[in-house]
Amino acid sequence: MSTVVLIGTQWGDEGKGKVTDFLAEKADVIVRYQGGNNAGHTVVVDDKVYKLHLIPSGILYQDKTCIIGSGVVIDPAVLIRELETLESYGISTVNLKISQRAHVIFPYHKLQDQAEEASKGKNKIGTTCRGIGPAYMDKSARIGIRMIDLIDQDELAVLLERNVEGKNRMLTRVYGSEGVDYKAVLETYRGYADTLKKYVADVPVIVNEAIKQGKNVLFEGAQGTLLDLDYGTYPFVTSSNPTAGAACIGAGIGPTKIDRVLGVAKAYTTRVGEGPFPTELKDEVGAYMRDQGGEFGTTTGRPRRCGWFDGVIGRYAVRINGLDYLAITKLDVLSGLEKVRICTGYKYRGDVLTDFPASLKVLSECAPVYEEMPGWREDITTAGKLEDLPANARKYLERISEVAGVPIALIGVGSKRSQTILTANL
Repeated sequence: MSTVVLIGTQWGDEGKGKVTDFLAEKADVIVRYQGGNNAGHTVVVDDKVYKLHLIPSGILYQDKTCIIGSGVVIDPAVLIRELETLESYGISTVNLKISQRAHVIFPYHKLQDQAEEASKGKNKIGTTCRGIGPAYMDKSARIGIRMIDLIDQDELAVLLERNVEGKNRMLTRVYGSEGVDYKAVLETYRGYADTLKKYVADVPVIVNEAIKQGKNVLFEGAQGTLLDLDYGTYPFVTSSNPTAGAACIGAGIGPTKIDRVLGVAKAYTTRVGEGPFPTELKDEVGAYMRDQGGEFGTTTGRPRRCGWFDGVIGRYAVRINGLDYLAITKLDVLSGLEKVRICTGYKYRGDVLTDFPASLKVLSECAPVYEEMPGWREDITTAGKLEDLPANARKYLERISEVAGVPIALIGVGSKRSQTILTANL
């Protein structure tokens, strides 16, 4: 591994945390390049479960530099709680770096998020209401407050007063909700700044120097391709770009510095929130996947919608991200099913679509075209190499690779770090 971008190929929740943790062993630097605490990674090490929302999964290795890039929006309260939790477990956070240019989430962002979602009624997006979208809106509107501003007490006071005045006017007059108290927020955030200022750094300098020195750098995205602001199932998307190209912007490096892109996909498909989902199963098989896979959101606890592996989405993710390999997670969840299916196309008004449509109107009318294959009943959680898997499981993986058009480099057969089969040199 040299410089590798790790992305989700579905609607997020693909198991990127485990794959990041696995690859981080050989990495020197791990960079989270976008998103906020609306995402979560669950990592299991020695039967202990770690749930991370902002800090890269590589923090569990004590000798790694872990970076929160400028493409991330940061809720300081959440980040500090995460730091305290890790330290209570004996995990050092001394090697964490936070980009000076990362934007900060404030209480008015959360109030705005909640008010806007409530105002949409049946057309709600299904956001986590954690202020992520409004923080990115302020970033684009050029009124955001960055980490470099947060740790400058004088600059923070000026910028915050300006923003609170405008936000309170909007919250009270447009949405009829309460505003925020400027002095209280300023005092609280100055306290956050005192705690976090030791971590704030010039991230592009650190990352580019690491690459120059030949170190292994892993870029970790949050969410997934179909939640991408530009290429996801808009408007049921996140407010940033989880796709591979955003790693360069969020970390402050040029595209020529990326060696490989690895896409993570579950052996089936899940989705949280609203929007069309062609392979969704609302029967006992979908319930089986949810129960066996523990399909409940790391951040929200919401039950995930479950369905068969979607090869149309797989091909789309390969194209949009320029994937070199796939990592298939949670293959063990499908053990026990008599039959397994792979979606290879969509039926739409008498035609079969093999490319993922941009129109949600079209997507909502699409019915999956399935290939059915025999399943397997063997317990695969102790498999250490590809040959240990049942023949039917291997055939299923081979077909996923063929349909998506890219080789599989890694297979997850359980939640633990050790329950991973590597089939290519990353």
